[in-house]
Amino acid sequence: MATVILVRHGRTTANATGLLAGRTPGVSLDELGQQQATSAGERLARVPLVGVVSSPLQRCQQTAQYILDRQPGTLYAPTEDDLTECDYGQWQGRMLSELATEKLWPVVQSQPSAVTFPGGESMATMQSRSVAAIRSHDAAFEAEHGPGAVWAAVAHGDIIKSILADALGMHLDMFQRLNVGPASISIVHYGANRPTVHAINTDAGDLSWLSNASHAADAPVGGGAGTQTTPTTGA
Repeated sequence: MATVILVRHGRTTANATGLLAGRTPGVSLDELGQQQATSAGERLARVPLVGVVSSPLQRCQQTAQYILDRQPGTLYAPTEDDLTECDYGQWQGRMLSELATEKLWPVVQSQPSAVTFPGGESMATMQSRSVAAIRSHDAAFEAEHGPGAVWAAVAHGDIIKSILADALGMHLDMFQRLNVGPASISIVHYGANRPTVHAINTDAGDLSWLSNASHAADAPVGGGAGTQTTPTTGA
């Protein structure tokens, strides 16, 4: 199968103030978020992407544009509704410090599979729709461009954490053990037998190895030889 690069949007004005933005329209990247998105785009400039798919929310589309601006050709980023932020219902637009006093908060932390946000969706539904969307796009990109295809999906923290948990074979109740920072890059290859997770929550490092990466059906016993890259040295 193809390889997907999961990119969280850069920091927003809501992130900076501790507000749970959810699906609130008009939440954009702040100055630091723009710098983070620029850095992610520069890292991905060395990877010839066959496509970019984005959550429809503004902060993700902005981040996707920073990636597209550094890619050759005429790529564009279609939106995917099933990659949009979790519907937090009545929690949306409230401060995280206030939400931490709610009875539901510790359940969100320890047993997210049992959580349905008041007036919103369940976290299990969030995971189900986002994983299905990623796998569907991945299969489509491979069918069009071959098994070496690399593409990017720009989405939200909880969305990416739920996708990574699925790829790692983790129960949703363990997904809070994962951290996905603003504009971070995580990498998943969906092989014929099972997914392989190559990176989680990275914000630095050379990604050019993805241009020539090959993926064996079986995992190498003992860890294998890794990517064949030459480290750079300063004078």
